[in-house]
Amino acid sequence: MKKMRIKPLAWAIAALAASGQLIAAEEESAKELSEMTVRQSRPSAVVHNPSPQAEVTGEQARNMNVVNTEDVVKYMPSLQIRKRYIGDRNAIIAARTTGTVQSARSLVYADGLLLSNLLGNSYAYPARWNLVGSEEIDTVNVLYGPFSALLPGNSAGATILMTTRRPEDVEAHARVQFFSQPYKLYGTDMTAYGHQEQASGGFRVGGLSVSLMANHLDSRGQPMSFAAATKATSGAGSVAYSGHTVDQDPSGGQRVIVGATNIDHTIQDVGKIRLAYDFAPETRLAFTFGEWHNNSTNRAESYLKDANGQTAYSATGTSAILVNGQRYTVAASTFAPNRSETVNRLFGLTFDSRLSNDWRLESAFSLYQTPTDSLRTAASPTLSNGTVALSDGTGWNNADLRLIWKPDGGKVGHTVTAGLHHDAYTYDYKKYNAGNWLSEDSKTALTDRNYGRTQTQAIYLQDEWKFAPRFTLTAGVRQEQWQASKGEIYTSALGQNNFREREESGTSPKLSLAWQATPDWMLRGSFGKAFRFPTVTELYQTEKTSTTTRISDPNLKPEQVFAKDLTAEGALGRGTLRFSLFEEIVHDALYSFTDYALTTRNQNIDKLRVRGAEVAYVAPEVLRGLDLTASMTYARSRVLENHLYPASVGKWVIRVPDWRASLLAVYRFNDQWTGMLGYKYSGKQYNNPDNSDEWANTYGGNSTFSTFDTKISYRFAKGMTAGFGIDNLTNEKYYAFHPYPQRTFHGEIRIDY
Repeated sequence: MKKMRIKPLAWAIAALAASGQLIAAEEESAKELSEMTVRQSRPSAVVHNPSPQAEVTGEQARNMNVVNTEDVVKYMPSLQIRKRYIGDRNAIIAARTTGTVQSARSLVYADGLLLSNLLGNSYAYPARWNLVGSEEIDTVNVLYGPFSALLPGNSAGATILMTTRRPEDVEAHARVQFFSQPYKLYGTDMTAYGHQEQASGGFRVGGLSVSLMANHLDSRGQPMSFAAATKATSGAGSVAYSGHTVDQDPSGGQRVIVGATNIDHTIQDVGKIRLAYDFAPETRLAFTFGEWHNNSTNRAESYLKDANGQTAYSATGTSAILVNGQRYTVAASTFAPNRSETVNRLFGLTFDSRLSNDWRLESAFSLYQTPTDSLRTAASPTLSNGTVALSDGTGWNNADLRLIWKPDGGKVGHTVTAGLHHDAYTYDYKKYNAGNWLSEDSKTALTDRNYGRTQTQAIYLQDEWKFAPRFTLTAGVRQEQWQASKGEIYTSALGQNNFREREESGTSPKLSLAWQATPDWMLRGSFGKAFRFPTVTELYQTEKTSTTTRISDPNLKPEQVFAKDLTAEGALGRGTLRFSLFEEIVHDALYSFTDYALTTRNQNIDKLRVRGAEVAYVAPEVLRGLDLTASMTYARSRVLENHLYPASVGKWVIRVPDWRASLLAVYRFNDQWTGMLGYKYSGKQYNNPDNSDEWANTYGGNSTFSTFDTKISYRFAKGMTAGFGIDNLTNEKYYAFHPYPQRTFHGEIRIDY
């Protein structure tokens, strides 16, 4: 067995957390520590959730370098957001037992409305973060694990609950940001830059409150991929080329990098309105409408130069590249540009009411539509023909209704929650050849068609019972019925395939026992079983392009998650320390991963296990003027059974690192100046199921990284603040298959009224 090693900075984080003990003598008498101190306005998913939890507020986020909304949670314990550049639409969540390829193992809500895109389970299906402006956030709560019957099995990783501010008077907020990233890698030497303008505000007239948000983002990213020439297996002859780079791929093989691809320029516009009416102090009806537009252009850059110094976009036949006696070819489609356009709309309705002293009602209904979703791709940089792919009509709807009963106003120690849930997802994808790739009107033959629907109905019951002064037992069960229908896959190579309707069901028991061991310390053990049913694209999305292949499986089984958590939480110095031991065993684990050959496969893995420990420390005033949030997580993951790929048995689960650590320190020098230092560490991990990608610190690998961020803010007038920050201060080059940003400079001006 290998000896565990903790990085020096991780030791420093633990030591800094423990240093709060030195201040304990200055504290007043110990306070009673409950399982979770909450505001009355928070939903029961937070209040009655027996999971480990963490929180960040909008005020705390203002001290960080926040451009996109997902930046708000980047220092939360165990979380890693796969955000590759500013404006990335594929920012999915990794938690303590999940990696950055399992988007369907997490949930994101805003004001009770689901923002998670559960159409798929890969990098292509992130939460719709854009529909929340970072300026309008009040609090963000993170729940770890599937220990509540109120949430579906997608909560196995993490559940993020965002709450936006409710205006009590007239208020307005505006922020202008600029950012710049000098970027160098292989033959690319460029500056990725952009700007963002956001305004939010609201007012109240009697019982009616109105909240508004508008955002405009114009961002250019660094290359997301680098083109590698293909080894030739036949033919003869070569031509002298320059500009390419020879290095090792993550598995140690020789490769020839010939250019940069997927260099994105995105323009995004968001508008949102939220109307809420208070019929009584604890009875509110709220309507939300949000619309998000994205227009994106992806270009490519060839490094190849021919003998005359001219840029070359292909090397085929007798013009192949010769490297160490091996011939390599490059297809013209490698450097083909593309453009995408999407329009996303969210309609949401929530109604919460205290019906009586004993009963409370919470409900949420949402509809998410994509009336426009197109991707146009050229056949090559020099040809006008190409393809047009359309996903118009894809979307989902959700409905949740729950009743909360506290007999005799809670005096008997019970809080019973009963609920109903419904969701339905529709995937509609068509791809055509086109005479002119820039025009949808020029589309000709249909080459690919993927269509399907899934839906889930659930009923659940949970009782939080305080059966003794220091003991609370939470027991629940969730019963789900899942259905997949109208599955259809057409490809020009395979022809038409239609699939039968399927039904599956699952029963998920939950149990948690909390013991208030001392006035300052609480100990809680939790167990939960959960089902994560296949998404519609895992079942019915099969497609081959010039560069990628997606392979679905209409017979996928639902994964079954068995999770355990033992948590101790209590006061330490001027802060709160939480220590958790966790284990997750997954049968028929659903994985959608992309290998180095850019083939995405959806499959069941027979049995996985992740065991680990997490420590988190939060101290609003660990020293005078200094706020500290620190965490460290260790996870030992293993594939226990996999009959589809025996070589993976005994190996690490892909994209689950052994160590994670984070640190956020905010220091208030005086009433005008505030400084921030942030730190993120991620340890060893693999992208290949057989763990053959040992050379991970290169493009295509999943590297260890250690990054620092900093920001200084100056309040130069009432309600007016300027800030300057740097992300990745040491200019670390690191990868999650794709390259992450290098050193990035931020500047902003904020006005609050």
